Amino acid sequence: MAMHVLERSQLLHATLNEAWAFFSTPKNLARITPEDMGFVITEPFDDRPAHAGQLIHYSVRPFFNIPVTWITRIEEVLPPYRFVDTQLKGPYKRWWHQHTFEAFEDGVLMRDRVEYELPFGFLGDFMHDLLVKQRLKRIFDHRWAILEVLFGRKHRTLPGTVVF
Repeated sequence: MAMHVLERSQLLHATLNEAWAFFSTPKNLARITPEDMGFVITEPFDDRPAHAGQLIHYSVRPFFNIPVTWITRIEEVLPPYRFVDTQLKGPYKRWWHQHTFEAFEDGVLMRDRVEYELPFGFLGDFMHDLLVKQRLKRIFDHRWAILEVLFGRKHRTLPGTVVF
């Protein structure tokens, strides 16, 4: 059971408060998720900005159009600089996602770091190489493209931002 890491960075043409307002709003996750993921926030739903202990229930269709219930908890919040969510229930054995925001020249440097493990031991590792790694890359590529549109044309990805 291998631990995998995905890291992304993107410069957003926004203020720190604008970036925080967008990313700390749970409903905005649907705006940056590919449609074919079938992402739907389900009840119960706490529509407040990200806060420690917040639970987000949703349904996704990550592979073969099969619905999966996913529940995440916001573990840590340090507005407007950082929050961390973890999976309580879902397709991963472990999912830890840190979002950081730093004022940077002409905007905000947003960083994602995801540490994850798949279930099923050797089979999970095989599925990572076969499907999961590419699917996650595609999801985060989609997010990057949507954020380019939402936050203007002055964005760029920093070199070396994807690690598996």
